[in-house]
Amino acid sequence: MNDRYDGYDGYDQQQYELVGYDEFGQPVYRQVQQAPSYERSADGSAYGYGYDPYATGQQQPVPPAPPAPPQQQPPHAYDPYGHAQPGSYDPYGAQAGTGEQPRVAQQVDVEQTAAYIPQQAPPREEPARPQDRDYRTEQFSFVEEPDDNSEDVIDWLKFTESRSERREEAKRRGRNRIVALVVVLALCLVGGVGYLWSQDKLPFLSKDGAAAGAAAEAGPQNRDVIVVHLHNTKGGATSTALLVNNTTTKQGTTVLLPNSLALSAEDGTATTLGKSVGDDGSAGTGDEIDTLLGTDIEGTWRLDTPYLNNLVELVGNIDIDTNATVPDPAKKGTALVHKGEQQTLSGPMAVGYATYRAKGEDQTAQLMRFGQVMQGVLRKLSSDPQAATTTVQTLAQILDPSLTEKDLGAFLAKLADHAKEGDYKTALLPVQSGGTLSESAADSVVKDVLGGTVKAPAKGDSLRVGVKNATGVTARTEKARVTLVNGGYTFVSGGTGTSVVSSQVIYADAARKQDAVEVAKTLGLPTSAVRKGRTAANADVSVVLGQDYTGGQ
Repeated sequence: MNDRYDGYDGYDQQQYELVGYDEFGQPVYRQVQQAPSYERSADGSAYGYGYDPYATGQQQPVPPAPPAPPQQQPPHAYDPYGHAQPGSYDPYGAQAGTGEQPRVAQQVDVEQTAAYIPQQAPPREEPARPQDRDYRTEQFSFVEEPDDNSEDVIDWLKFTESRSERREEAKRRGRNRIVALVVVLALCLVGGVGYLWSQDKLPFLSKDGAAAGAAAEAGPQNRDVIVVHLHNTKGGATSTALLVNNTTTKQGTTVLLPNSLALSAEDGTATTLGKSVGDDGSAGTGDEIDTLLGTDIEGTWRLDTPYLNNLVELVGNIDIDTNATVPDPAKKGTALVHKGEQQTLSGPMAVGYATYRAKGEDQTAQLMRFGQVMQGVLRKLSSDPQAATTTVQTLAQILDPSLTEKDLGAFLAKLADHAKEGDYKTALLPVQSGGTLSESAADSVVKDVLGGTVKAPAKGDSLRVGVKNATGVTARTEKARVTLVNGGYTFVSGGTGTSVVSSQVIYADAARKQDAVEVAKTLGLPTSAVRKGRTAANADVSVVLGQDYTGGQ
């Protein structure tokens, strides 16, 4: 850009060019080297003046003067102290000393100017108005200025995000663990309940529960019964017990039968249990017990004392609470078994304790010791039918044909399972002095343990008639027994009772009413003595002989 500067006779032309902008956006100029001045001759031609270092001695033609530039203000002039001179141009404001606004200098080519000043950035152009220029996306460049805190912020955001993710992941893992734990517990609960149900060990569904008890009382119960006779090969005495497995209530019981128990032989004659075992053998005694107690004995197990010794040794000894000190017959003055809790008994010790009867003791005391030994053996015997059968086979004893080794092993395995679970008990059948059963015995043992109700006899079986003598004359019991046996009935002794005036013939089931009428006629009693009521648990028809019964006299 060229500006004219006053101060000479003529117009001395000074040329300035735009070199950039300062920090306030104001233009900055610099002075361009002046062309040599010329003088004109008289004829109008121009002559140069000054020293020409390349002059050849000849006068060179002077080029024509350049055209006058437009009227512009000279650049800003400064005195030695940095103050603007009057009349000069102030690039940051108006003309110095005049207050006038500066005129816009002629625009210089930006690229040409930048070529002369390599270190200076190109001048900033005035932004074009939206209607004058069409902008495109590729014309813009976004430069992200570095920030010292930006990395810290990014790191903090990453830390916060990762911490939140870890917290959420921990929560998810916790929820998954809880769900898995609940599923495992539910499966364990279902499996445990299923196992207990399969083993019938649930309190509210098993034999001990109210539901099982109500069901047992409401309907008939199924019982498996075998009779075991212990024969003492040295002393000759016998001991008898019934082993009962109640499959309905899942309970096992040993019912001890005293030898004084009165039975009726096949011919109708009276006998006792002890005499029957010695005379009739196993088969006849079982039938007589069935007749008396209303049971259905499936087999008879004769267990001699040497086999009991082997059985205890096979199961690995037994532990029981002994109630007496048993002397050793082989060593006088020493004890074979000591009295106390949880005494470990070997085979010989178990045999000595099961058969021991102190001087003056009733036979029932010895029976109770026999029952303890049997229950101790069952607790140690295997609950697996095959293993229990192997134990029976190892004994090598000769069994009754009605009871095989396999049947006995399976039966004992069931009782062993009850004994291990605490579902086993021992009961003594109480008898009166004459060997007859009392009413309490019929209710507590015969009814509850052995059958509940009298089993209906099969076709061809004789009617069982229970007789209680209330005449006050003992001999009339035998007369009534002979009369009933001769009439084709089975006599069941009911003992004696307090004397009554009138006799009674009682039936419990309406279907037995006609049978009761026939029994009354057989005994010579009026039919008015027949009535419905409660009968003995081991009889189909019960008879109470009063003072009106004379026995045919």
